Amino acid sequence: MNKALVIILLVLSWATQADSINALNVDRAVPNSMHLSFANDSNITPKKGDFKIVNYVLMSNEEGERWAVITLTNLSSGNRELGEEHLLALFADGSRFMPMEFKLGFKGNETQSVTVSFADYKFPILSVYSSNDL
Repeated sequence: MNKALVIILLVLSWATQADSINALNVDRAVPNSMHLSFANDSNITPKKGDFKIVNYVLMSNEEGERWAVITLTNLSSGNRELGEEHLLALFADGSRFMPMEFKLGFKGNETQSVTVSFADYKFPILSVYSSNDL
C-alpha cells in the first residue's frame, strides 16, 4: 500500500513539474516608444492594413516558445480581418517572422487583444509591429 502511494505521488510530482516547464512566463510589456535599428536586407515588411498596435506583452518558456498578447485597433470605419501577414516580430538576432496562422475579425474602429504564437526560436522577441507602426 505504501509503495503504491509513493509511486502515485512521484508520478503526480513529475507531471506537475513537466507542466511548469512548458508554462509561459511574461518577458515584459513593451512601450511603443522603444526604437531598434536592425538591418532589413531582405526588406521583410508586414502586409499593408488598417491595424495599429496599441501595446503588446511578450511571453516565452524555457523550451523556446515565443508568444505575444497584442492589442490592436482597426483604424478603418469598416469591418476588417486581421491575419498573420499583418504582423511581424523582430528577434534579438535581427530576424523577422510572422506569427503562426490566425484570423480575427474587427468592426470599424474596434480595439481587440489577440494571443499569437511565433513558434520556437532561440532568440527572444524584441518588438512586434504592423505596417502602421513603422
